[in-house]
Amino acid sequence: MQLYPVAGSKIDIGPAVNSVPEDADMNASLFSSVSFTEVKGWQTMGAIGDAAALVTESVISSGRDLKAKGTRNAGSMQNNFIILPEDEGQIALIAAEATPYNYPFRIRFNDAPPAKTATVTITVATPGVISWNAHGLAAGTPVKFSTTGALPTGLTAGTTYYVISPSANDFQVAATPGGAAIATSGTQSGTHTATTVPTGTIKYFYAIVMTAQENGGGANTARLLQGNLEVNSAILTVNPVGGA
Repeated sequence: MQLYPVAGSKIDIGPAVNSVPEDADMNASLFSSVSFTEVKGWQTMGAIGDAAALVTESVISSGRDLKAKGTRNAGSMQNNFIILPEDEGQIALIAAEATPYNYPFRIRFNDAPPAKTATVTITVATPGVISWNAHGLAAGTPVKFSTTGALPTGLTAGTTYYVISPSANDFQVAATPGGAAIATSGTQSGTHTATTVPTGTIKYFYAIVMTAQENGGGANTARLLQGNLEVNSAILTVNPVGGA
């Protein structure tokens, strides 16, 4: 059993879009090229998630109402932010409220698992192959390398790469998720270590920004920016990756 605190989570806004995809078309690739900006000062996170409309018909002969689920609604997410007048994300949120458009949003939860690490060997080949016995890493897992000597040309210590073509005991890496396999060349030395770069749960969705109001209160309260979002799409959840 484990608790998942909200603390440390972040919310980001992207530029306006012309249309919102159907539920079946929602996938992470739609958001991979979006230039997101964090809306800082997030003070209160509103509820997010689908609810079904209730369809009710009264049946005379049985003397009972029959109920069924109707259309789905992802709801209204009511957020508050500590006012930061120069924050680019808050400026973007306020500007979005003045338009009728939908905007992509991303929530990054602070639930990344611990990193997984191992000593590896790397071939000098096209592509370079990383051997890690029973690594269990899925395609797209971010990973970094360190060494006591020198990595082969093509790989740089501390740079994040992405696993591609994994098999039980080895994999290749690319500079971007799903990108081309990196070729290695030259010479290498020392002991090489691979370490995953875990990511937490991510939620993607499209929404209309309905409010950008300032909330006040008594003397001992701070002014807050109320940014309510009418979620206008299915909510795509990407589970944590890269953990031990």
